[in-house]
Amino acid sequence: MSLSLYVWGLASTLGLATLTWIVSVLKRDVSIVDGVWALMLLAAATVYATGAEPYTGRTTLILTLVVLWAVRLSGHIIHRSWGEPEDRRYRDIRQKYEPNFALKSLGLIFWFQAGLAWIISIPLWPALTVPVDGGVCDVLAVMVWAVGMVFEGVGDWQLSRFKADPANQGKVMERGLWRYTRHPNYFGECLIWWGFYLFAVPAGAWWTVAGPLVLTYTLLKFSGVTLLEQTIVERRPAYREYIARTNAFIPGPPKQGVQASIPGARRHD
Repeated sequence: MSLSLYVWGLASTLGLATLTWIVSVLKRDVSIVDGVWALMLLAAATVYATGAEPYTGRTTLILTLVVLWAVRLSGHIIHRSWGEPEDRRYRDIRQKYEPNFALKSLGLIFWFQAGLAWIISIPLWPALTVPVDGGVCDVLAVMVWAVGMVFEGVGDWQLSRFKADPANQGKVMERGLWRYTRHPNYFGECLIWWGFYLFAVPAGAWWTVAGPLVLTYTLLKFSGVTLLEQTIVERRPAYREYIARTNAFIPGPPKQGVQASIPGARRHD
């Protein structure tokens, strides 16, 4: 397990981030970084896989799982944002850091996300390069990854269908998986990366727990749940009731004793 290989992983995420930044300057839209986020992690994983000695079926399995996750997530985000203006979050950042935001965004957004992706990818470094018999741990890793993919993929699909229906304008999504957690896609994302961490454990790399911990913190407290819900209640007052009866992250049955919505979804008041 070569340290230089891990450093090359950073070079791959920074390189992809820099190329994406150039495109963002031309488009005047830094939100395109979201569609490339998963590809940064895939780039790092690909670099790590080149150092596998020997290259085993286990290496192929783990890399395939990374590819499936990255392609699905990037494809979903790119399709969702195609033809849309710059995301509101990034417009706020742009306004805050003008003038010369185009140049500042290279470090503030693109290199920052590249570094974050590199840290989160750390379990893949030993998982892909150290030849071990994972046994039961590998089975558990695949199961956790699969459950995560279901929550993330199905959650994204359900929300996309909901938003595509004009009749749902101004309503709060609370169907399907969204009935049990306000963020099934974020919950699924966390499971996926805890699954990748389980692949690293048989290689003695328990210390790579920093990767999934950073991801979990980011989704819960930094750029995920907390950031998303800062303004949504102002835009959709009905979301307050949704918060009162629905778990924020870990799925669970809707809380009793809270006024239930009509079948389907609550309308914006």
